[in-house]
Amino acid sequence: MTFVDSGAWIALYNRRDQHHGDAIGTFRILEQQRTRLLTTDYVLDETITRLRYDVSHLAAVAFLDYIQEAQEVGIVTVATIDRESFQESEGLFRQYSSEKLSLTDCTSFVVCKRYGISAAFAFDQHFPIMGISLLQ
Repeated sequence: MTFVDSGAWIALYNRRDQHHGDAIGTFRILEQQRTRLLTTDYVLDETITRLRYDVSHLAAVAFLDYIQEAQEVGIVTVATIDRESFQESEGLFRQYSSEKLSLTDCTSFVVCKRYGISAAFAFDQHFPIMGISLLQ
């Protein structure tokens, strides 16, 4: 299972994104390998918001449709940030004051730890700080 961050989702749906080509290539490999994908409700919110404002409402809806279909067939799992996860994420956020981490980044790290994820489809250089390698 591989964690997918908002930067990767956005790059897939935004042709103007600097990582678009890399994202398409990596996603194709993950599909060919039938890799199960994990993301979070916070990541989805971040992705949908950015697609809505940076690309179009249509792109945001297309992404929503993909996520719903992918969940139905078991390709994507969406982890929900519950109270315990939020509290742990808040602790990370406070602890790593010298890093420019968002709270969403911290929730992603907590979920990766809970699921035993060691690799992320992401372009965010913060994942390696937490011991999570980037697919590239």
